[in-house]
Amino acid sequence: MLALCVPACDALAQPPADPAPPADSGDAAPTPEAPARVSVEPISDDADIAKRLQRILRATGWFRDPVVRVDEGVAFLEGATGDADRKAWAQQLASKTDDVVAVVNNIKLDRPSMFDLSPARANLEDLLRGAIQTTPTLIVAALLFAATWLAARLAARVARNVAERRIDNTLLRGVLSKAAAIPVLLLGAYLALRVSGLTRLAVTVLGGTGVLGIVLGIAFRDIAENFLASILISIQRPFQTGDLVTIDDRQGFVQMVTTRGTLIMTLDGDHVQIPNALVYKSVIVNSSANPNQRLSFVVGVDYGDSASRAQRSVLEAVSLHEAVLRDPEPLVLVDGLASSTVNLRVFFWINRAEYSPLKVRSAVLRQVKRRLQSDGFTLPDESRELIFPQGVPIRWLGEPPPGGAGGGPDKRREEPALNAAAGAVRQSVDPDESEAGATKAEGGLVSEKKEIEDQAAASRPLQDGDPLLAAPAVAAR
Repeated sequence: MLALCVPACDALAQPPADPAPPADSGDAAPTPEAPARVSVEPISDDADIAKRLQRILRATGWFRDPVVRVDEGVAFLEGATGDADRKAWAQQLASKTDDVVAVVNNIKLDRPSMFDLSPARANLEDLLRGAIQTTPTLIVAALLFAATWLAARLAARVARNVAERRIDNTLLRGVLSKAAAIPVLLLGAYLALRVSGLTRLAVTVLGGTGVLGIVLGIAFRDIAENFLASILISIQRPFQTGDLVTIDDRQGFVQMVTTRGTLIMTLDGDHVQIPNALVYKSVIVNSSANPNQRLSFVVGVDYGDSASRAQRSVLEAVSLHEAVLRDPEPLVLVDGLASSTVNLRVFFWINRAEYSPLKVRSAVLRQVKRRLQSDGFTLPDESRELIFPQGVPIRWLGEPPPGGAGGGPDKRREEPALNAAAGAVRQSVDPDESEAGATKAEGGLVSEKKEIEDQAAASRPLQDGDPLLAAPAVAAR
């Protein structure tokens, strides 16, 4: 047996009589792999193997001028094809044929022309075929989307109708209706994507909704905070439209509250828009929640006057004014002892829904001044201290000039003159001083709210959207 195998191995080691033609420079000939097992006496003849393989290659129609030659079980494949996969298929076919121990694949690959549009045409045909095949699925998905949209609108309408019977807040009703519609939309989108065959995309949509919400919440944190503040303001209602409020050191009448911010008009007629997040976090002073407001001012009388009598005179003058409330009653308190006056602080209440605090304070000050002067009280001004380093020469009334004749100062002539001057000061009241409760210069005593409303009506709108707070109903008088 060993004697038979050695000559056979030597014969296989020798080069064939007809060497294979060299491969094209563009296609390097692959090195054939050694077979796992080689038969010493093949069953099929080389010529039969070559004819069989050549007929198979021609039958496929994939190869141009296919030629197969077999020598000592080694198959040499010749010809040309335009597909590398077909070239590899021919090599696999030959290697799986009985009694073929090796394959030398010399099949050439045709290089496509630079102007060959067949790949693009093939891609277009594939796209068109895919579009036609998926058309029924897309129609079903579109119908599901339409049904989902209608179901979401129905859910939102039902939620809004239920909320209208239980919730007075417009913004909160809108939020609840949208919250009822969103789950329906997500479920419909998931079903439509599943029907379309986009299962992975459907899972991504559902899983990415929460991630997208987190990302948007971080990116638009200020906007989200402002929107949440709008909801809280509309629920808690710290003020109403038309209220006089002070927010972050800005005072004005509330014109409108939307999801963007709170619009107020100051007493100077300026529009100020404040973000709702700042409104919710700031200290809010509502000057319209309580219609009554306490006002105060300070008036000073001379040290020589009776403080208690001055208190009675001021109290009578304040109480007689038409805009001052009787309950709570006015107060006149000794506030301090200044350098030249005894200061009296006056407290009184008014109804600011009807009267202007600025105008009433002006009118009451004017009435108190007139009453004190008519009652003989002195209203001294602030004292000033003057220092004369060299001194000031003083000469009594009636005293002759220095070096002249005459005696000392005539004090008897001085005292009546001083008393007359003091009396003139105490009792000097301007005859043109009005006794009316309000003068034309004070513009009446009515509140500025009507003026601000007229100015707001004449202004161009600065915000769009539905107001969150409705104007309060006007009570009948």
